[in-house]
Amino acid sequence: MIHKISKIMIDEKLALLNISLPTPPKPAGSYIPVVRTGNLVFVSGQIPVREGKVEFQGKVPTDVSIDIAQQAAKLCIINVLSQLKTEVGNLDRVSRIVRMSGFVNSAGDFFEQPKIINAASDLLFEIFGEKGRHSRIAVGAASLPLNSTVEIDLVAEISQS
Repeated sequence: MIHKISKIMIDEKLALLNISLPTPPKPAGSYIPVVRTGNLVFVSGQIPVREGKVEFQGKVPTDVSIDIAQQAAKLCIINVLSQLKTEVGNLDRVSRIVRMSGFVNSAGDFFEQPKIINAASDLLFEIFGEKGRHSRIAVGAASLPLNSTVEIDLVAEISQS
């Protein structure tokens, strides 16, 4: 008997990780949430919004711990993926996560932004495997929109099919 190894679809991986993609958040300014050019999709910065409300606010580490900020980074990625799926229809079309930019609302002497943005990078790898490895920046910001703890944007390459 020949066993066929089936590829796990991204929606199945999300379900296994107990992740449900929400309705994409509406833009908080004068921009569009996603731009597609050729095979590249640029997702505008997403903040940790759940059901229309910013769930994580404040500076790290004075108002928010690193652990909590990591949860905020994961929620940002979930919102990014929601925007991406709305644009391309199916996350299995993602052939590569190209670049991620992570901004952390940081106290002036805080320098561990990569620890926070690692949570988002690790989640992308968990969902997409090798296709989820990406270039990135992880920087501190004096403030972020709506006093959110983290903001993340992303560039993905998609297949034509």
